[in-house]
Amino acid sequence: MAAAEVKSYREKLEKYLYEKNAFTDLLAKAEAKTGVKRVYIVYVLLTILCLYLAIGYGAGFLCNLIGFVYPAYASVKAIESERKEDDTQWLTYWVVYSVFGLAEFWFDILLFWIPFYYLLKCLFLLYCMAPGSYNGSEMIYQRIIRPFVLRHQDKVDRFIDQAGKRAKEALDTVLGTALASASNPPADGLKKES
Repeated sequence: MAAAEVKSYREKLEKYLYEKNAFTDLLAKAEAKTGVKRVYIVYVLLTILCLYLAIGYGAGFLCNLIGFVYPAYASVKAIESERKEDDTQWLTYWVVYSVFGLAEFWFDILLFWIPFYYLLKCLFLLYCMAPGSYNGSEMIYQRIIRPFVLRHQDKVDRFIDQAGKRAKEALDTVLGTALASASNPPADGLKKES
């Protein structure tokens, strides 16, 4: 990243830290009590968060919380907005999040051995949430997921159709057997009490 981009992000962060909301109110109180600028307080908090994700107990839960809570909130806001672009952005994030979660499930035994895995995963999820041209979800979707799905779409659609038909047949069989059993109770000598 160029120095100008880093400066731009720092300016955006500082501007955000002076907006009026519950988080910045807490920062203002901390700034008043400590005499330390709120931007430095945020840097310390981010450093502690990174260290905790690297070596802390429950880092997996915290990482998944970060990767889920804000995107879920942003998705609700996107649904309620009139713009289509934000809907597409967050749908793309959830597709990538789902594929990553599925891959993580299958490779869990190997991922356990990667040092600082939850810190790396959290950074990856933040990259996938990033706004603008740095949005990792868009890049991963366009370069990996979309070509794969388009190449195998017909096979997947046929599989889903066949699976749906088999599931319906199985459900019909189970319901038919249950209805037949309910209407013809076994004659085993048990009598109803009146």
